Amino acid sequence: MLYTVGEIAKILGISASTLRYYDKEGLLPFVERSNNGIRMFTDKDYEWLKVIECLKKSGLSIKDIKAYTNMVNQGNNSLSERLELFQARRTAIKQQIMEMQEALELLEFKCWYYSQAVKDHTDEKVQALSIDEIPEQYRNIKQKMNNIHAKPE
Repeated sequence: MLYTVGEIAKILGISASTLRYYDKEGLLPFVERSNNGIRMFTDKDYEWLKVIECLKKSGLSIKDIKAYTNMVNQGNNSLSERLELFQARRTAIKQQIMEMQEALELLEFKCWYYSQAVKDHTDEKVQALSIDEIPEQYRNIKQKMNNIHAKPE
């Protein structure tokens, strides 16, 4: 099936101008044009655009995505480099997920902490709780917060 810029943009949830920008930057070398010069996207192009979206979300710059596009254009000669790129992005994303999980745990603890303080109209009572009096799901993060000498993970 063929899709126009507007149709594929709507499917992807991005703007048509973003697709035009990708094209201008050389990220869409495979997209065909109609006799009138209109970009016509296929299901395979959709797959390619999903990879571009993934790489962008993983923190890759347009310049780096362009380099990946060039690798793809080289064919099988660049398979190892492409594998390395995706392995590096996977490692970076896993690290970000771990960091975000730790941030979420701290936010959850602070939400609990301030909920208790609001109930009591003061944070003195909740601040005075021993580690054993804190709900179990928050103890680990509280211990991490209290241990100034703990090495970051």
